[in-house]
Order: sequence, then C-alpha cells, then structure tokens
Amino acid sequence: MDTNKRKELKVSAIRNGTVIDHIPATSTFQVIKILGLESSKNQIYVGNHLDSKKFGSKGIIKISNKYFEKDEINKIALAAPSATLIEIKDYDVISKSKVEAPTHIEKIVKCFNPKCVTNNQDIETKFKVITDHHGRMKLKCHYCEKTMGQDNIEFL
Repeated sequence: MDTNKRKELKVSAIRNGTVIDHIPATSTFQVIKILGLESSKNQIYVGNHLDSKKFGSKGIIKISNKYFEKDEINKIALAAPSATLIEIKDYDVISKSKVEAPTHIEKIVKCFNPKCVTNNQDIETKFKVITDHHGRMKLKCHYCEKTMGQDNIEFL
C-alpha cells in the first residue's frame, strides 16, 4: 500500500481577481447566483463542502479579473456573513477582509410580506439590518416593519 498518495487537490492560483473564502457550504451556490457569476466570462473556480477547521465545511469561489463593488459585497455579506474577500494582483494578496453586513440596504432584497407597499407599487425596497437576541442577522422592512430572517431573503 502506497502511504505517499496525494491527499489534497491543488487549484491554480489566480493572477488577478478575487477569492471569496469561508462561505457556508449551504450558501456557495446562492452566492454564485446573486452575483450573476453563472453568466460571467471570467475563469471561475468553485469548491464546496471543503474541510474547514473553523466551520467544519465551507465553500470557496475564485474569480479571475473581477473585483467587487460595495453593493455586490453587501449581497455576499447577506448570503454568507462569515465570508472573507481576498483581492489578488499579480499573484499577490493585496487585501484580505471579512465581509460586514451593512446597517441599511436598498434595492437588493425583496420584502417577504406580500402586503408590503414595495410588492404592490413601484417603490424600491429599504431594510435596516439588525441582529436578534440569538446573534442572527435579520432584515427589518422600512415600510411595513416586518422582520425576516436569512431563510426568507430573496434577492432582486
């Protein structure tokens, strides 16, 4: 029996672009969808249910030649609050930061209340990002004041 077998699969480093690391494994494909990466022409590496000492299981996405804008980072923070963004230029890490949920968001999430004015008139959504007594992130609608958890988030 060969005890020197390779036990890891190495994925190529990216020259320029962004790595989204520490995504909850259950959110990896949601992050791809909300960022519209399935239609991107950039080279993308996706790993899911990878071993993680910190989380048990995690996802990772590497996108060549792509750096995210504030509204995109807000989407990542809502779908994957534990994610880390690593920006790469010429194979070097130029910045590494944990995503942070904003205090307010506008125009990126639909209110889950069917009676909310935003679902019945041409009004852009606004939410306050809050944390409940269990430390879970919630969104409170500016108009109907209903509060929804991460499971109810539907991105526009």
